[in-house]
Amino acid sequence: MASPSLPATATRPRENGLGCTPLVATGRQRAAQIREGDMILERFKVPAKDQVHVSEAALRRTVTQIFEKLGLSKEDAAEGADVLTMTDLRGVETHGVSNMLRQYVRDYKAGKLDPRPGWRVVRQSPGTAVIDAERRLGIMVGPKAMRLAIEKARAVGVGVVTVYNSGHFGAIGHYAMQAALQDMVGVCFTGAGLSVVPTFAAKPLLGTNPIALAAPAGREAPMLFDAATSAIAGNKIRLAIRVGSPLLPGWVTDKDGNPIMEEKPVFNRDEYHQAPLGGTREQGSHKGYGFALMAEVLSTVLAGALPTMLAPASGSKTHFAAYNIEAFTDLEQFKNTMDDMLKTLRTAQPVEGQERVLYPGLSEAEEVLHRRAEGIPLHKEVLQWFAECAKDLGVAPLESMS
Repeated sequence: MASPSLPATATRPRENGLGCTPLVATGRQRAAQIREGDMILERFKVPAKDQVHVSEAALRRTVTQIFEKLGLSKEDAAEGADVLTMTDLRGVETHGVSNMLRQYVRDYKAGKLDPRPGWRVVRQSPGTAVIDAERRLGIMVGPKAMRLAIEKARAVGVGVVTVYNSGHFGAIGHYAMQAALQDMVGVCFTGAGLSVVPTFAAKPLLGTNPIALAAPAGREAPMLFDAATSAIAGNKIRLAIRVGSPLLPGWVTDKDGNPIMEEKPVFNRDEYHQAPLGGTREQGSHKGYGFALMAEVLSTVLAGALPTMLAPASGSKTHFAAYNIEAFTDLEQFKNTMDDMLKTLRTAQPVEGQERVLYPGLSEAEEVLHRRAEGIPLHKEVLQWFAECAKDLGVAPLESMS
């Protein structure tokens, strides 16, 4: 039963990293089929004139070599490169190489991050663990933490691992998907930073504190929800600066915490604070505030760590949970119900002016196929940064597909 928004000739590849056999077109066929607005708001897209495409293999290779030159083990370098590359393949450009890699390189060079492998187990039970990352980068620690949660879930039904004292974790949906690819439900919460003002507060006391959930399906692409609890993710502000796009009303506040309710050009993200999801109390910012606080409790307080508002230099903290579906219900029944639910959403009648209804994770799965065929689009400024970084570290530059 093919999607009504896709041609009957759409291929059905069993794609590594997708966890399904989605009925999606590949390559240029898909590009002509799917609206660009599906993946990322138009205002954040890199203009076509500024795009340079690179292959998945080239990006993985270069990022791995950069990490190795910074002192990481081959295993950790490959682990971190996988997180960043898969994030870019899914179209989540806010947390791919464009924004994150240069920050990681700076932090390693400044000695803020420990490149050596390892972590310290603070507390452990058959179904739980608390990990001190000891200043290691989250994208190296995160995959291991979720694998530990999955291992515990296989043994006792549910596995929960909390990690504190870490560097940035990247896109936490990546870790939730690790569980989904093992026929489990994955859930993640992160608490870090001081960029978001609570409702009615004058100063930021919370981070963007993302939440993520991934669940497997059968023939449909897995559900994958990964979102900041702020009105706009911090890295989207960086994207807006790069492409010269203004911010919409209610996304940010002035330096005194007052929501800015008109479209605003942005040149320096430090000029503003971020608003909770909802923007204003009238639009529901108390809900975004509550979600952010929920993430703070589960990622930080539950780990025995201090929130950033109480300990500004305490690093990132993340909660990794894996639910073994077979401990709750029949796996095939679960997948069949997921298929029915997701297909009902996918085939729902769209409103006038829209081509289709999406569910979380559908466009990401399609984008993986498209970008593996056509390449990963980067801003030409990002490729220039790669050239400078590669020269500085003595590795081969990242080659474009031109």
